Amino acid sequence: MHKIPIDRLQPGVFISLTAVGWMRHPFMLNEFRLSSERQIRALREMGLTEVPWDPARSEVEPLPEALAHDDGDEAEIDFGSAALAGMLDEKRHRLERLRRQRDGLARRERQYEQDAAAAGDILKGFPANAPEAHARGRQLAGRVVDSLIGAESMAIHLVNQKAREGGLAFHALNVMVLALLLGRALQLPEADLRQLGVGALLHDVGKAEIPPRILRALTRSPPEEEFYRAHIGYGIQAVAGARGMAVGERNVIACHHERWDGSGFPNRLAGEKIPRLARIVAIANRYDNLCNPLDTRHARTPAEALRHLFKEEGAHFDPTLLQAFVKTLGVYPPGSFVHLSNGAVGLVVETNPAALLTPLVMLHDADIPRSEAMLLDLRDLDLKIESVAHPAKLPVEVVEYLAPRGRLDYYIEGAAG
Repeated sequence: MHKIPIDRLQPGVFISLTAVGWMRHPFMLNEFRLSSERQIRALREMGLTEVPWDPARSEVEPLPEALAHDDGDEAEIDFGSAALAGMLDEKRHRLERLRRQRDGLARRERQYEQDAAAAGDILKGFPANAPEAHARGRQLAGRVVDSLIGAESMAIHLVNQKAREGGLAFHALNVMVLALLLGRALQLPEADLRQLGVGALLHDVGKAEIPPRILRALTRSPPEEEFYRAHIGYGIQAVAGARGMAVGERNVIACHHERWDGSGFPNRLAGEKIPRLARIVAIANRYDNLCNPLDTRHARTPAEALRHLFKEEGAHFDPTLLQAFVKTLGVYPPGSFVHLSNGAVGLVVETNPAALLTPLVMLHDADIPRSEAMLLDLRDLDLKIESVAHPAKLPVEVVEYLAPRGRLDYYIEGAAG
């Protein structure tokens, strides 16, 4: 970067305060594009005479030297002190909001861990204690549904919980969350949402009878594939003792591998003959399997998974539901690595379908411990996402800082708006 005098700055010039240190200036970022004269007055009040600027990331050129030194005939009142004080106060408020956001993410991660443990216990309860396990499944799904009923909007969070390995419980919970996300976007009635949540949570309950070797196999022989597909029947058997189970919940277990084009199993149902809740879970199930495969070397990024669903496997899913799913998750689903307009790399950790282009982003900064990583709410900053980044093309230390587990787990809740 080149250095220029403070007097030559104007809004639109991209500057760096890295050498000053984040704690010693009033701005939220070390590198940013100036957006107001107030910011320039604050820089002057800090005692700076010049700053580095980046022509490539600037929207305008610095002021010519003649204009920079022409103060006119009348002495102008210096409002620099007020500008600096106001910005320091604003930074304190933003830091307090950052603390609340970080606390909120930590709370959701703790809740996710508790829910994952509960999901594991629920799945293990079948078939021996089917009535009790089903009741607990309804309770777990119902709590998530309750947070969505009547909410003005949804917030979708990426969970960075501690466990690196997945398993049926994590998959069940993710599919439930993603299915309810889509169900809420489709404005399903409350009763349908509750059945959807339970059915999604229990959709793979029959896999407990399938040997891990077959579940994990990338390719299967015809007998192995037949054994794998039997998890549908085993699932229906497992929940048979839950006498109060709704037909919609059972149909999710029975039909979540049916395909819109009739190529699925076990009954080769097609189109609208497939129960609607099962069609929703089919999309959520496939998306999570693409993002969190048993062999993590084959994991796709959220954007890749959505693109693959839409372009390569679109015939398998209800097109209306698939379009709604893609629209709800948006261009930058949680878990997306992104390049920001200031040249930094971040990870999308929270989105709201009402503001998909301005998510909450965790910023990579080697000078800040990951436990204190900066969270940027793009709704509040003159900063935007320029492109999605693929983790394989990023430095290893950046990926490990932003997403140390390599898994994508989700949590949703209603927001007041």
